[in-house]
Amino acid sequence: MFGGAGGGNQNFSHNTRASPATVQWLMDNYETAEGVSLPRCTLYCHYLLHCQQTKLEPVNAASFGKLIRSVFMGLRTRRLGTRYSHTVRTRQQPYSQKQRIKPVHKLEGLTNGMGLGVGHLQGAGLSDISAQVHQYQQFLDASRSLPEFPELKDEGKPLPDGLHRQHVHTYQLIYREHCEAILDVMVNLQFPLVETLWKSFWRFSEGQSSDTDTLDLHDESEKRLPKLVLVLLCKYEPVLNWARECDNLLYQSLVEILIPDVLRPIPSALTQAIRNFAKSLENWLSNAMINIPEEMVRIKIVCAGAFAQTLRRYTSLNHLAQAARAVLQNTAQIAQMLSDLNRVDFTNVQEQASWVCGCEDGVIQRLEQDFKLTLQQQNSLEQWAAWLDGVVSQVLKPYTGSPAFPKVAKLFLLKWSFYSSVVIRDLTLRSAASFGSFHLIRLLYDEYMYYLIEHRVAQAKGETPISVMGEVDIQTHTCMHTVKQTVMQRFNFVFVVSVRLSQQKSKQTRQKHSSRAALRSVCVCRLSHRTIHVPLSLSANT
Repeated sequence: MFGGAGGGNQNFSHNTRASPATVQWLMDNYETAEGVSLPRCTLYCHYLLHCQQTKLEPVNAASFGKLIRSVFMGLRTRRLGTRYSHTVRTRQQPYSQKQRIKPVHKLEGLTNGMGLGVGHLQGAGLSDISAQVHQYQQFLDASRSLPEFPELKDEGKPLPDGLHRQHVHTYQLIYREHCEAILDVMVNLQFPLVETLWKSFWRFSEGQSSDTDTLDLHDESEKRLPKLVLVLLCKYEPVLNWARECDNLLYQSLVEILIPDVLRPIPSALTQAIRNFAKSLENWLSNAMINIPEEMVRIKIVCAGAFAQTLRRYTSLNHLAQAARAVLQNTAQIAQMLSDLNRVDFTNVQEQASWVCGCEDGVIQRLEQDFKLTLQQQNSLEQWAAWLDGVVSQVLKPYTGSPAFPKVAKLFLLKWSFYSSVVIRDLTLRSAASFGSFHLIRLLYDEYMYYLIEHRVAQAKGETPISVMGEVDIQTHTCMHTVKQTVMQRFNFVFVVSVRLSQQKSKQTRQKHSSRAALRSVCVCRLSHRTIHVPLSLSANT
């Protein structure tokens, strides 16, 4: 990758664990040049693709940085920390943000630990479509880059013992590099490598017994930010809040890269790969952060959960859109739907729904007429989407800029869903021939309305849709945590009461046996002086 103007360095360190082929590849593809800089994450992602092509085991990011400095003597790092500056450039085509998509081949047995020992591919069940990345490039927005991260606000809270401002600054730099690397591998559809990057950043070590190997592999990372300092930072509240904001920005960018248009057809293989990735990423992240403080793990899992949920919802919405597109393009089905819809008693529907929804009759009648007209015109799916967007704008316009906007928007979503369910029930009772088509259209429109409301609420709050969904996950997690604590408290109370009752019962039993033994001895003593033998029987009350 990196060939220097002065050639390779013969003092190449064996601690980098790189093969001669990799060193030669660096020298063939890169050279030194004055005044030129390249992002570290771009170089490292290019290196990962090279390892996949040549079926080599990659080293972690820190060891790769050590390898670069060994090959290119005099290489300096910019103060910002995200680029190797001043001397390195590509010999041929630059591997830049605009040209990140490159065809790669599947590497069987790719290690997850990035130099943490040879292992099996955890995401073996994950569809590897990276070899056809050019085929799917047209469905991605590969030109999108990672937005700038916000400033870290300490909110007047002092640093814990053992931390310095430089530690916080270093953490911000390496976290930015980490997020850029994730974005690059995602653009190349290298989904399993996300787990690799997570394990590398959080210093995951599969073989806890080989401490020497672990320290050797993470020596460069330890120099920049020791693991002990990383753990302390993960307990510092301003860092936790900053990490949440950064993750929301990263995941929102990834969603817009993978699914830039929820209505545009996406190949089934790409859809399945995205859904499998969404299914796996929370477990990947949990395993990678096994030795990280719970405060940071909780925030990371909540953000990743919102990201996974968004990917699942958007791919489902896209699937519904393609199924509904076929219905909306069928003239016979449209005619049958119109015929069945005209038989629906909307006056009765409005009377049933008004008690719950409380909508104005004029608004309902206008929406009914617009829906029938749009259906009669046999509009395309995109035109239907524009109509739904117009409905949302019309209803929410009076509340624009109001603090009550999010609440009103969510309430409208509930009313829309309830009203549509009443219409579907009427069609069901009438045994409408087009019930299946209406059911599919209803599912699509409800899901797309959810999508529109989600984005309107995020826009009103000045946040990303991912962060809005993350708030729901936080509330759910807090609720579940509260329920768990309540259950455990009640269980402990019941357990303590049971133990005390058991102890009291045991004490009573012992006292009973003692009383029996004492009475028996007294009776024997008295009978020993008499010739009369009386049978002794004791009741439970004696």
